[in-house]
Amino acid sequence: MWYHRLSHLQSRLQDLLKGGVIYPALPQPNFKSLLPLAVHWHHTVSKSLTCAWQQHEDHFELKYANTVMRFDYVWLRDHCRSASCYNSKTHQRSLDTASVDLCIKPKNIRLDETTLFFTWPDGHVTKYDLNWLVKNSYEGQKQKVIQPRILWNAEIYQQAQVPYVDCQSFLETNEGLKKFLQNFLLYGIAFVENVPPTQEHTEKLAERISLIRETIYGRMWYFTSDFSRGDTAYTKLALDRHTDTTYFQEPCGIQVFHCLKHEGTGGRTLLVDGFYAAEQVLQKAPEEFELLSKVPLKHEYIEDVGECHNHMIGVGPVLNIYPWNKELYLI
Repeated sequence: MWYHRLSHLQSRLQDLLKGGVIYPALPQPNFKSLLPLAVHWHHTVSKSLTCAWQQHEDHFELKYANTVMRFDYVWLRDHCRSASCYNSKTHQRSLDTASVDLCIKPKNIRLDETTLFFTWPDGHVTKYDLNWLVKNSYEGQKQKVIQPRILWNAEIYQQAQVPYVDCQSFLETNEGLKKFLQNFLLYGIAFVENVPPTQEHTEKLAERISLIRETIYGRMWYFTSDFSRGDTAYTKLALDRHTDTTYFQEPCGIQVFHCLKHEGTGGRTLLVDGFYAAEQVLQKAPEEFELLSKVPLKHEYIEDVGECHNHMIGVGPVLNIYPWNKELYLI
């Protein structure tokens, strides 16, 4: 039953990828506190924001920046940023989490301007900036978008007129690199022009972005239509819309393509915004979006050509979302 429904959804998703309908980006979820309103609150005014808190038996409740947050006392003690609990040079915890009493409760709490001070039973003092608590609270994370994106189809992208980045500017200036990364993070694709047609120059460009990942094909490789590998990309057959390396346990985050030589006809490049297609599924069929984001599938790559014998398997749902804010981050 699942197979038939997922096959139907895959077909529908491919149809939607051709889409011409523009949908607005997913709105931010409205935060609703699951906690009952407390009777006795400590109120204070910090700059232009009102801060109020209540100390419960097993947790601390804070109202600040239009957000109601709940913090377990163990979490507050464990995340202490004092010199004895946290190494600020390595950004690593020094405190042994297992040493924290699971029933710990502060004996005193006070606010000074925008900083909360917790005094624990052993006399240790933990201090937190209010904005840090908002940023790192579960409730704050629910309201935060991890990676802002511009969703696009052919019409939207053409109208945006996203500029290319010149190779020399990309390699030699921070501004050129910044422009490239902004385009890539917002649109999922970016272009560098005037790159000399060699593998060495392509590798130099790729290393400007990030470390190059080792794969079953190597770090950098040529491919052409000679069927030297058991993959359709090594044939003269057209490749329709698809996602690469889904058979890895962690699919590649960035792929760099550079056409070094072209003879004859064909070779058209087709680029699709899968996040745009997923948004259409969410708007038109939210139950099916949920199905695609929850049911794990096996993604396989089987190769048995010449000396290349590979069988790669990756397992996961088609759509991967952050559970706390339902933001899509991987297809």
